[in-house]
Amino acid sequence: MRTVRLRTVHPVLWAGWAALAAGAVLCVIGWYGVSGERFAERQLPYLASCTVPGAALIIAASVLLTHGRGALAAARVEELYGLLVAVEPADAENSGPAAAAPQAVSGDLLMVPGGTLWHRADCPLVAGKAEAVPVDAKLVRSGELGPCPICEPAEADD
Repeated sequence: MRTVRLRTVHPVLWAGWAALAAGAVLCVIGWYGVSGERFAERQLPYLASCTVPGAALIIAASVLLTHGRGALAAARVEELYGLLVAVEPADAENSGPAAAAPQAVSGDLLMVPGGTLWHRADCPLVAGKAEAVPVDAKLVRSGELGPCPICEPAEADD
């Protein structure tokens, strides 16, 4: 999945860098030509043929690089989301309604200090974390913490 999407992004980045280099070269050539001429009527051809197209290429390069970096970031986020969410069943027996059941079934509720969710003790998001502490029933009822979408703890479990 990663190689297919990211290969389409690299040509945009390469085109952006090439346009940036070409624009910079044209601007330098235009500056050099203008600096060697004393009269404005002799400077205009350098401005028209080098400096203005060079500046346009630099602007186009910034657009291409911004688009390429955004597409690269979107591809990485999409890949990470796919890794986080896409849970394929190990065999055909797990593809029934039982596959939609929560991943954790423990009755003990935990939270991570500073977090916004409460979890079952065997939830993969808090399992093995030493900083996880038991949830206070007042916090659950006050609405300061929300239930974890992975382990789906019910309020009746506290």
